[in-house]
Amino acid sequence: MSVLPFFLSGSAGAGDLYSDNLSNHNFDVGAIAQLKKYLADVDAREKWQSNRDPSLILAAGENDPLLLETDEAGLESSDSQDTEDDLLLESEAESGDLLVSDDDELLTDEDSLLAEDDDDSLLDSDDGLLIADDDDDDLLTVDGESATESVEGKKKEERAAKRRSANEEHEKLFLESKYPSANTCATCHPKHYEEWSVSQHAYAQLSPIYMAMQTTINMKTSATNGDFCIRCHNPVGMNIGESLYVSNLERTPTSREGITCVACHRVNRNYGKISGRFALEEGDVFSPVYGPKGGAELARVLSKPEDYRVSQSRDDPGRSIHTEANQFFALTKPGFCGTCHDVTLFNGFRLEEAFAEYKQSPAAKRGETCQDCHMGKIQGVASGYDYGPAAVVGDVPTRNRKLTNHFFAGPDYSVVHPGIFPHNVEAAEFKTLKEWLQFNYKAGWGTDKFEDRITDSYKFPKAWESIDDRYDAREILKVQFERLAKARRLREQVLRNGFKLSDITILNNTNGKLSFSVDVSSGTDGHGVPTGFDAERLIFLEVTVKDSRGNVVFVSGDRDPNGDVRDAHSLYVHNGELKLDKNLFSLQSKFVVRLLRGGEREQVLAVNTSSDVLPFVRPERRATTIYGRPRGARKHKQNLEPGASRTAKYKVPSNKLKKGERYTVSVKLVSQMVPVNLIAAIQGAGFDYGMSPAQIAREVVKGSSVLWSRKTSVKLK
Repeated sequence: MSVLPFFLSGSAGAGDLYSDNLSNHNFDVGAIAQLKKYLADVDAREKWQSNRDPSLILAAGENDPLLLETDEAGLESSDSQDTEDDLLLESEAESGDLLVSDDDELLTDEDSLLAEDDDDSLLDSDDGLLIADDDDDDLLTVDGESATESVEGKKKEERAAKRRSANEEHEKLFLESKYPSANTCATCHPKHYEEWSVSQHAYAQLSPIYMAMQTTINMKTSATNGDFCIRCHNPVGMNIGESLYVSNLERTPTSREGITCVACHRVNRNYGKISGRFALEEGDVFSPVYGPKGGAELARVLSKPEDYRVSQSRDDPGRSIHTEANQFFALTKPGFCGTCHDVTLFNGFRLEEAFAEYKQSPAAKRGETCQDCHMGKIQGVASGYDYGPAAVVGDVPTRNRKLTNHFFAGPDYSVVHPGIFPHNVEAAEFKTLKEWLQFNYKAGWGTDKFEDRITDSYKFPKAWESIDDRYDAREILKVQFERLAKARRLREQVLRNGFKLSDITILNNTNGKLSFSVDVSSGTDGHGVPTGFDAERLIFLEVTVKDSRGNVVFVSGDRDPNGDVRDAHSLYVHNGELKLDKNLFSLQSKFVVRLLRGGEREQVLAVNTSSDVLPFVRPERRATTIYGRPRGARKHKQNLEPGASRTAKYKVPSNKLKKGERYTVSVKLVSQMVPVNLIAAIQGAGFDYGMSPAQIAREVVKGSSVLWSRKTSVKLK
């Protein structure tokens, strides 16, 4: 049978278990039903359903001739837009899907609570009816209803909309009084904010992959896993008691900022390795903060209100400022990072060991800290710190001091709309997240090439009907793309400092044989590489041998049509459509589970549950300190220890070679944040922002990086 990638094929084949049409999924209906039963917040589930309405992404018609392909910088091509690449044009689910309406029917554009007119809310109108469009006052009126009654209905809806807006603003103010947003901190700390805004910490809660994975785990455990994952990714949300499952579109602003300012600077005690279970000090912007230096410089600023124009009281005019800064020396120590960066599950399974690896490393023995490598001048190297003002208050900088970098580079990257991430004060003030999702930047909205060709018949969502708004949005996105590009450079910097690739060594090129090798080494002695969630970090070698005419005679590390390497988790390998890549060099650790009747097998997402009708997280009955893990599951670590090296050897089949021919050998070391097969494993939970598995998988593959590349030429003797 023909093999097509899931993002190009029209229907699901043997190796194509997921596509833009979620009706092709093999859902675990029983698990979904159990999760529905055990979700504590039914209202949150309904909001999640509405947020997955394709109308949020569908900003223009499927066959619109004006859709133009653009790259991330907004430069359009003359070809028509491939609507599969950026729009959800197919139905999202069928019966059995967790994220459908109560009567197991899809939320259509007409039924969706998040339709293009955000002011028309089925749940909030006084009479429970959707108000008619302005062009047809009698659309939803009964026979003989007067125009006056229709107008009165509209007035009721307008009043309801104002109440909703007031409630939303009140909620924001309430949260600001407990946990100020990073947007508030940005006023005086623009440098720190810009670094943090595009960091992995800032993306921690917004990631649709993480959200779907934690929901999948709770589906498999009848929600008994609880907030184990989200409490590290979203400490503010868990401190204020938010639902585990609500869409990020419905979360409070500070909550969806993930590891935001107050997540570190409102902690005043050393909790140790507790997998993220810690309390944040509540208080508004005037309340104390905690840092490495104490409050001497703050006291000087407060003593000169005429220079810095600050206000120390809620009733006084001027710039609001925290009135106390206390020293919390633990912030400068690796143990503070270990609070979240060593993850041990309920049953003793050591899922992430970044801090434990560090504690045994040569870097730790030298006294180098996590902060030295990850908050200094160069990402991944102890290179010293910048020096400058920690704040700029009213355009007046504070005294120079040591500055830490808050970017925290790592292997993750964003797959969501650029209007949502990076965090941006101007973007947040300009439009809501729901409205940003409707902005079709890939089609060229807000560019001269698009706007000059538009006709009056072109329909925009209500939020984007103004051409001025579209141009303003494009200017904001230019900043976003610049930040994303910088983030990619810094991400590749830390990865290149962590991984090294040697030159290619030809082992044999005589008697019609060709073999060669290459060494992959750790570039750091601070911890293993990859580290953290290393069972889902894809680091592999892509190897190609071509003859003088450019024909490929040998390949390893190539991808299947879904974007996976040809390992045991490739759906195409699993279904016998492609051969297993026995030469694959990969540093991805693997979960291995023990079978009931003996033996072991690899598993993409190992969740230790009972076999009861009602699965739950099953604790280990024997002390896990004996084994360092539960007996039923383990992690087969493949990462490199600090300073270690591993050699990859390759032998080209003789029947592919010809004496006297010259061959080109190419080797690339590739990094990708997660394998595509993880998307397949968690797709049953659905993805936030109305994104399909295919969309996310494409962005994951697109974001991968070639860290190092080597090439050599050899003549076969």
